[in-house]
Amino acid sequence: MEYLNGNDISDILMERSQTLAVAESVTAGLLMANISLMVNATSFFQGGIIAYNLGQKSRHLGIDPIAAQKTNCVSEAIAQQMAISAASEFCSQWGIGITGYALPVPELNIKSCFAYCAIAYHNRILFSGQINANSHTQRESQQQFVSTTLDIFQSTLRKHAEDDVR
Repeated sequence: MEYLNGNDISDILMERSQTLAVAESVTAGLLMANISLMVNATSFFQGGIIAYNLGQKSRHLGIDPIAAQKTNCVSEAIAQQMAISAASEFCSQWGIGITGYALPVPELNIKSCFAYCAIAYHNRILFSGQINANSHTQRESQQQFVSTTLDIFQSTLRKHAEDDVR
């Protein structure tokens, strides 16, 4: 599923000669796939990483394993660290991090689908928060997370561009 407003993101990043990197978990590569379909993606998309478990998030993204274990690697702080680490590891100005649950997990008392998303710019978090999905399948949840994350990123890009002018 291609993100419909991708050209706006592409245009802003191209105009400002800025780049983007991603660290994702719950969306399992779907976010990067959508970004790769944007016009001129090879000019602004540096790449990303799918780190699906605590060990890989710790090893590749510098997530504190003790803190992460307390939340099963799903928290706002984890998403923030993922965004900052993605930008740093891929030499990018912008980073997006996302982690969460695309399906309920009864054994962990997770009854609804949600994710934490964070957007970093030059090692500073400009957005972080929870995204909820109202869907019946893992794929639908992942697609909702991707669409919402890209909407938030587009809004953050626009707001940041306005702030730069002032």
